[in-house]
Amino acid sequence: MSDGLTCCLSSGARLACHPSLSGSSVLGQVPESWTMRLAVAALLLGLTMVVTGDEGDTDLCVYEALPDNDAVLCTGLKVSYPELGNLGCMVVPECNNYRQKITYWTEPIVKFPGALDGATYILLMVDPDAPSRSSPKARFWRHWLVTDIKGADMKKGKIQGQELSPYQPPSPPAQSGFHRYQFFVYLQEGKTISLLPKENKTRGSWKMDRFLSRFHLGEPEASTQFMTQNYQDTLNHQAPGGSSEPEAKPEPK
Repeated sequence: MSDGLTCCLSSGARLACHPSLSGSSVLGQVPESWTMRLAVAALLLGLTMVVTGDEGDTDLCVYEALPDNDAVLCTGLKVSYPELGNLGCMVVPECNNYRQKITYWTEPIVKFPGALDGATYILLMVDPDAPSRSSPKARFWRHWLVTDIKGADMKKGKIQGQELSPYQPPSPPAQSGFHRYQFFVYLQEGKTISLLPKENKTRGSWKMDRFLSRFHLGEPEASTQFMTQNYQDTLNHQAPGGSSEPEAKPEPK
């Protein structure tokens, strides 16, 4: 047999290599040609481990779309968070602690590509499932309210205006199931928007329909939503559109 290197790919996708023995080789001595071949084999082995070693992790990170009955709200608005990107019409995946991270991340980048440059807009974020979707006694929970946003800024995702309710991250209570977090953009049309003193006292049980009626705000120009649940409930196999939660639940934060 001549000097050479024998490599094989095992069933576990691992590369095994060993030198072939020749009659002229002396035990304990490694010919120079073997050294080069061993280096190439080590490189191949490293690449193989990189490609196959992380398959289990990536399989766990599933980006699931919302059910059809919830997807109808997703029209023309992009809501992007760090690491996740645009969450419009998506369920926050449970991998990489995303369901915990989103509870302390700052406000997302909200873009409305169809915004008019000369117009002014209102941005609203609410949770209609407070404290749970099966018993939304605190609907609507107001997470964010910004007025006087210029159309040019809205296009770029720069939410600059009058912040009537500072951003509050999604914080669904434990064992309360999946919550929808909804974003709406309304055309302001020169109106001066404000909250009543009693509306400023609490974010929960907000009468959103009365607010819209008070300022004669019609249909939203754009909207979207995403879903998430408490990060401690990741072992709960309830479907995102489900509503099987216990009766007593803490108020959302």
